[in-house]
Amino acid sequence: MLKKLFGARLQPQAEPAAPEDARVYVIGDIHGRYDLLRRLRAQIVEDAEGAAVSRKVVVYLGDYVDRGDSSKQVIELLIAAPLDGFESVFLSGNHEAMMLGFLDDPSVGAMWLHNGGDATLFSYGVGIGSGANAEQRMIAMQAGLRAKLPDSHLAFLRALRPYHAEGDYLFVHAGIQPGVPVKEQTAEALFWIREEFLYSREDHGHCVVHGHTIVSEPEFRPNRIGIDTGAFFTNTLTCLVLERTDQRILHT
Repeated sequence: MLKKLFGARLQPQAEPAAPEDARVYVIGDIHGRYDLLRRLRAQIVEDAEGAAVSRKVVVYLGDYVDRGDSSKQVIELLIAAPLDGFESVFLSGNHEAMMLGFLDDPSVGAMWLHNGGDATLFSYGVGIGSGANAEQRMIAMQAGLRAKLPDSHLAFLRALRPYHAEGDYLFVHAGIQPGVPVKEQTAEALFWIREEFLYSREDHGHCVVHGHTIVSEPEFRPNRIGIDTGAFFTNTLTCLVLERTDQRILHT
């Protein structure tokens, strides 16, 4: 729909480029699909064999957890088995922000569970809490998650980055507030923004690569590229490959 409405109206911009002597792999929203992540990472390793570059970088756009049934396994894989010979950059998505919010404050649990947090709880062996009312059940689930979440997983979640830049590209989970410098962007914008960013024709100073908003196929615009292809229900996890001005796609 956005392609039909806005494809012809976006202002042309200079062709973006990745840094010289680097190949950058950007993975979209995983949402607990450990199976797809393993498959895509194998494709990346195969694709990178013999690459004539000194740097190979893999950027993860966030939303590792929720909805799919293997959030714990996804995080464990990313921690314990980084791709050999690659720099790894882990960004935060809104779902990691909700999970951390629940760990700090059970009152936000209803929103998180409504957005797929129940699947994450189950992956850590935490069931629906018992109690006389919703508040008590949320407190019980928070206690269960705190008890079963490995320290390494909590450290991973707390260390996630809000954004990352490589050459002419800026990588964020959801997008950016148009007209606001990158260093002044709020977490609300970086993790949650939709229409104001998606509909914007502004030159953001970088080509913004993002997930968060599901598209049926990767969406290329002069000022942004969207690669969330809804892996948790479509079985398609997407990776954007950037090398100088070349842009191509790997997917499951």
